[in-house]
Amino acid sequence: MLGFFALTVAACGDAADKDQIARLAMPDPATEQAPATFELWKWAWVAAMITGVIVWGLIFWAIWRYRRRSDDEVPIQTRYNLPLEIFYTIAPIMMVVVFFYWTVDVQNKMTHMEDDPDITIDVVGQKWQWTFNYTGQGEGGSTPYTVGTGSQRPTLVLPVDQTVQFNLQSPDVIHSFGIDAFLMKMDVVPGRINQFQATPTVVGDYNGKCFELCGTYHSRMLFDVKIVDQADYDAYLADLAAQGFEAEEPLLGGEAARTQHGLAEDDSQEGAHE
Repeated sequence: MLGFFALTVAACGDAADKDQIARLAMPDPATEQAPATFELWKWAWVAAMITGVIVWGLIFWAIWRYRRRSDDEVPIQTRYNLPLEIFYTIAPIMMVVVFFYWTVDVQNKMTHMEDDPDITIDVVGQKWQWTFNYTGQGEGGSTPYTVGTGSQRPTLVLPVDQTVQFNLQSPDVIHSFGIDAFLMKMDVVPGRINQFQATPTVVGDYNGKCFELCGTYHSRMLFDVKIVDQADYDAYLADLAAQGFEAEEPLLGGEAARTQHGLAEDDSQEGAHE
């Protein structure tokens, strides 16, 4: 039924709708690592559809095959069937084992860390915005940074075909950093640094957000993502430095992270707009 519905929608929709159906509602993968997650998602749906068809088929077959006719006596009541019970136990266990294996395999690919990434970005999630530190990438090894305000969400700019390491920190509560097209998110936990790497492969504009309900203004923890070529990336960092968004060390939490540019400290912590 679900497959029939998907095919019907695909046939009636425009090209964008058909593409969305073909991806099973997943965003277009935009990193070297993301296709692994997409493939896991796709084949999980295929397995679910096959299982559903078999189960639904057996249910309707049993309803029709063993229906009681008006002249039938009450059929013999079978209390148990050992071979069937063994099958019903082993088959789901085998399915779970296969899903577990492929999930762990994809997870290992998504969390694999190169020894020498091309760039490092220290990400700070704080109530209720993001700070992005381009660690050591400024003039003389300084750190350009960008930070959101109550009226403007920040933009994370990344160079295409460069391996980026994200170091995730929080000075207050648990957040979750994720970019839709990366098909990856990771919790941002106070008191520890979580890390992952990604290699953007498609130039374009994307969306990012906090995926963890973190408090009153959680809905404002949005950010834009731009994947650009190296020349535009270098120009962006130079522009941040020219505007004064540059520090000797990354802004890594505490009052520095919570005090947002253009807002009084109290307002920024409450998520107020200018």
